[in-house]
Amino acid sequence: QVQPVESGGGLVQVGGSLRLSCTASGIIASVNSMGWHRQAPGKQRELVAGITWGGTTNYVDSVKGRFTISRDNAKNTVYLQMNSLKPEDTAVYYCMWRVARVEYWGQGTQVTVSS
Repeated sequence: QVQPVESGGGLVQVGGSLRLSCTASGIIASVNSMGWHRQAPGKQRELVAGITWGGTTNYVDSVKGRFTISRDNAKNTVYLQMNSLKPEDTAVYYCMWRVARVEYWGQGTQVTVSS
């Protein structure tokens, strides 16, 4: 059983930065990809950034140039560096690992950007 655990959320002012981490425990084999999703109150969950095991990345347009996803395969960890944060980035951020085509989700970490 793969269990991702997020950390690094919190309260930050507009223009500030945060770095989220997600480490997956359990048997890690056949990892397809990892991703960060977010869900704001009253809105649907959306994919923010994704990265394949090989390192190919993709981002939602609203975060391009501000967020960077990266991974450390040896540590079974994926990161999300968030810079120039805006109030609209406020949401619960979820980490997702796709292993052997099965999705495993973390419990989420709150990011709040104050103006």
